[in-house]
Amino acid sequence: MACAACTEVLDESWGLTPSVELRPEPFGALAYHFGNRRLTFLKTRQLVAVVRGLDEAPDVRSALAAGGVAEREWPAYVAALRNLAATDMIRPIAAAAGEGR
Repeated sequence: MACAACTEVLDESWGLTPSVELRPEPFGALAYHFGNRRLTFLKTRQLVAVVRGLDEAPDVRSALAAGGVAEREWPAYVAALRNLAATDMIRPIAAAAGEGR
């Protein structure tokens, strides 16, 4: 994998923030955060599959593999996941545990 900085994220356990809902759309999904009232577009169905799979997967690497993402595309997906984390749409599982996860 070309992105050495991605390795740390790949080994982490992340999940959807409890106050976020995903609404399926033809292009992918809308993610709405009921706490901060942010709306985010997930522009591909594959990204939606990865985000939904985060809660069940032991780590990001497993969620990407289960979502059918080719390893050469992982850096782009890690960047997308980091952007989602920056708006609190997803977060590390340990951080979400305090909210009833």
